[in-house]
Amino acid sequence: MSLEIEKRIQDTIIEIKPIGEVDIYTSPELKNQIFALIEERSADIIIDGESLEYIDSTGLGALMSIYKKMQENSLNLKIINLKPNIYKLFDITGLNKVFNIRE
Repeated sequence: MSLEIEKRIQDTIIEIKPIGEVDIYTSPELKNQIFALIEERSADIIIDGESLEYIDSTGLGALMSIYKKMQENSLNLKIINLKPNIYKLFDITGLNKVFNIRE
């Protein structure tokens, strides 16, 4: 399975919806697209995990890079709609305490 990335840009918020898997092959694409959006417009980002089927450690690493870039630019990152099996990975790694994760 691959990764498709849907983007919806509003005034002060960019909503990113990864569809598929964020793994060693697809995480650079996700990171690069979001970095480009951060450079393009200074806006908070919501990552909607509703259609995210799988994420591995490289995907989590990409999200950490995105988080750090957002912090450097005084922007907020929120993750919403994670499936229970994916949230569990954030919980096990302690990243649920780093990221702002909402139902």
